Amino acid sequence: MRRPLVALTLAAALLVTAACGSDSSTDEAGGTDDVTDVTVGIIPIVDVAPIYLGEEKGFFAKRGINLTMESGQGGAAIVPGVVSEQFQFGFSNVTSLLTAQTADVPVQIVANGVASTGNPEADFGGVVVREDSPIQTAADLAGKKVAVNTLKNIGDTSVRESVRKAGGNPDDIEFVEMAFPQMPAAVANGDVDAAWMVEPSLAIAKDAGGRVVAWNFVDTAPNLTVAVYFTSTKLAQENPELVENFQEAMAESLSYANAHPDEVRTVLRSYTDIDQAILDAMTLPMWPAEINRASIERVAELGLADGVFESEPDLDALLP
Repeated sequence: MRRPLVALTLAAALLVTAACGSDSSTDEAGGTDDVTDVTVGIIPIVDVAPIYLGEEKGFFAKRGINLTMESGQGGAAIVPGVVSEQFQFGFSNVTSLLTAQTADVPVQIVANGVASTGNPEADFGGVVVREDSPIQTAADLAGKKVAVNTLKNIGDTSVRESVRKAGGNPDDIEFVEMAFPQMPAAVANGDVDAAWMVEPSLAIAKDAGGRVVAWNFVDTAPNLTVAVYFTSTKLAQENPELVENFQEAMAESLSYANAHPDEVRTVLRSYTDIDQAILDAMTLPMWPAEINRASIERVAELGLADGVFESEPDLDALLP
């Protein structure tokens, strides 16, 4: 754990600071409208559809935010980018931010990102096995090789909890790191016994005959908050008005996405290359406007017990 955390902090120090810019425009009545340029570091996946919808619908523009989304490879790139103000806001799963907080990286959560459906029969993330696999329940994952996208993160933490709840022992699971798009083929070919996948990889695997044996987000906490938007502590202190405007725009975007699933599937075509048949078949996550703090506390508790964190995360610092 220590080496990646040090690398993350050093990366933040080496990035060039780029403060958010603003310009003024005069309206027809002679007044001045201030517009702030805001760059958000995101991962181009299903989870971030609401921010694209919100930008398209003008929810950010009406609050004086000129929004730009910039793709990152994941939290390892986005967190230092936010700390250096290369990005004013970023998107990350909660475990990555809990890890950053325990390393005293100055970030704080400002808005919800994505949540589990809470449905024990259909979620946007689950553990998949081959159709002919002898694995029938999560308990059978004990001692097996299971793929997750990142080691010591929300994937293996939540899979372990599924195994525990099913009466199995998760201590001897062999977790292997693998990118989500590679997982359906790895399961089908028998390279791994099982894989934790999120959409659209989940729908692709199911379409090829894969079976879901565990809904790990559902097992971890009711209506689990999986990922969030965050900013630097510095920006939150120096520009609370911008943070408030971003929070309001995100809340409106999240609510709109929840209420308009067809528009979510349409906007996904603008920044992903998901096949239309898979778009139609996949299970969308939930996008509540409110963060489920209790579920993040549960992730912190499980991660600490499993050795994901070197010290207990301070949720009051992360969620002021």
